[in-house]
Amino acid sequence: MSDSKLAGQFFDAAIGLLTRVRDEEAESIAAAGAAVADTVESGGRLFAFGAGHSSLAAQDVVYRAGGLALMNLLTVPGVVGVDVMPAPLGSALERVDGLASAVLDSSPATAGDLLVIVSLSGRNALPVEMAQNARALGLKVIGVTSVAYAENTRSRHASGGFLRDHCDIVLDSKIAIGDAELTVPGVEAPFAPASTVVTSAIMQSMLAAAVEQLVARGVEPPMLRSGNVDGGHEWNGRVMTENRDRIFYRH
Repeated sequence: MSDSKLAGQFFDAAIGLLTRVRDEEAESIAAAGAAVADTVESGGRLFAFGAGHSSLAAQDVVYRAGGLALMNLLTVPGVVGVDVMPAPLGSALERVDGLASAVLDSSPATAGDLLVIVSLSGRNALPVEMAQNARALGLKVIGVTSVAYAENTRSRHASGGFLRDHCDIVLDSKIAIGDAELTVPGVEAPFAPASTVVTSAIMQSMLAAAVEQLVARGVEPPMLRSGNVDGGHEWNGRVMTENRDRIFYRH
């Protein structure tokens, strides 16, 4: 069987986007890493949020082998993933005003903490309101989004603003509107989205920058090991016990 031309084209597209983000967002990623390091060093807590498929990149940095033990998932019932039934309900909930404030008010997040909000379009009420309210509570907010949407679509939030307008630091994924990299004759809809690949890479690069900052400051970052290597469970148990007041995925 010959190699797939379209499969190769997707890899090329993803690599191109990753290269652009690496080169064009380097300063912002370093700033985000420094903000994470500041929060870790000062005793604050870390949270990540994403709705729908954007939640995949948020979940990828929580309770993860090789990840920072202090990162917690901020969950909104019905929107974190595609397991809600019917699935379109999750998309509808992203447009509901007031949901983000209710979630934040009942969460452990407070002033001095940091929240990473992942939203590809950044145009729905939920991520915009989440960023607004988090900053009002005194959290530092990092937004991971595609700036193209803010420049070429209309906001669905009452303010008319996008996620990028309410963040301390914005990381641009460079994903084109529609999130599909390939087209081919005979298929009416574009296909092969790359947002998960690119956004997850941004999240991991941000945390790598944070680790670099912490080490430079003489602070050992609390990292998790794989539970599938000898001693991994014991290591993780110790790290989570030592940081139990900043970890919420065990309670």
